[in-house]
Amino acid sequence: MYRFLLTRQWLILALLALVLIPTMVELGFWQLHRHEHRVAQNALISHNLKAKPVPVAALTSPGHTIPRSDYWRAVTATGTYDTEHEVVVRRRTSTDGSIGFHVLIPLDLKGGGTVLINRGWVPAADDQRAFPDVPAVPKGVVTVTGRLKADETTGTSGIKDLSDLPDRQVMLINSAQQAKALSRPVLGGYIEQTGPEPSGDVPELIEAPDDSSIGPHMAYAVQWWLFASGVPVGYVVLARRERRDRAEAAAEASGEPESQPEKPEPATA
Repeated sequence: MYRFLLTRQWLILALLALVLIPTMVELGFWQLHRHEHRVAQNALISHNLKAKPVPVAALTSPGHTIPRSDYWRAVTATGTYDTEHEVVVRRRTSTDGSIGFHVLIPLDLKGGGTVLINRGWVPAADDQRAFPDVPAVPKGVVTVTGRLKADETTGTSGIKDLSDLPDRQVMLINSAQQAKALSRPVLGGYIEQTGPEPSGDVPELIEAPDDSSIGPHMAYAVQWWLFASGVPVGYVVLARRERRDRAEAAAEASGEPESQPEKPEPATA
């Protein structure tokens, strides 16, 4: 009855089904892991943003790599700005998607050491190679609050570190690069400023990361698993349909008359 399943066409179809089922199951687990990673990251963001701010020097030091557990941790830094070495970071977007710069300035800490401060976003000048209009920072000793971030690299940011850039422009926020330019040690990572807020809202402070959205990954995982369960069901349906079609074709070939409905007898007067 089902000997046709041993034909070349159906063997290939069965092999394809055997390949598709584990592949779809694995894709479902991949999306599940992405969902779990997003949930864990949201929990970390929420916890670190709500944590009591600590002095930045308590979490990092020159050459230190910021661990993921300290990403977005609320920190403070007190010192004076080094305005002579303020630079801008190219190809950064504002909250509305406009392309401009991030303003990066060293802050010489009151207790010793230097940390980089990302002041926020400013629009680009008409000439992309020109230094943009950046409001001056306060003079004297200031206290900055913000979120601790890890150094950017070409591997983690996906940004190419271009050479031959205009003066006072960089592609990455990287403490090692700035330490070399400043000829002095710089604390690993940098601070994404949240306060004090600048007058006139320029530079535009960077928004806090979203700790609420979990994305569509769980829905995608369920879809892949439904597809995987549908493969054997579809195979059985096709096989039964093929069996029926073959049986009908065989019946027609053998010349068996199709059953006809009985005609009613004529009514007698």
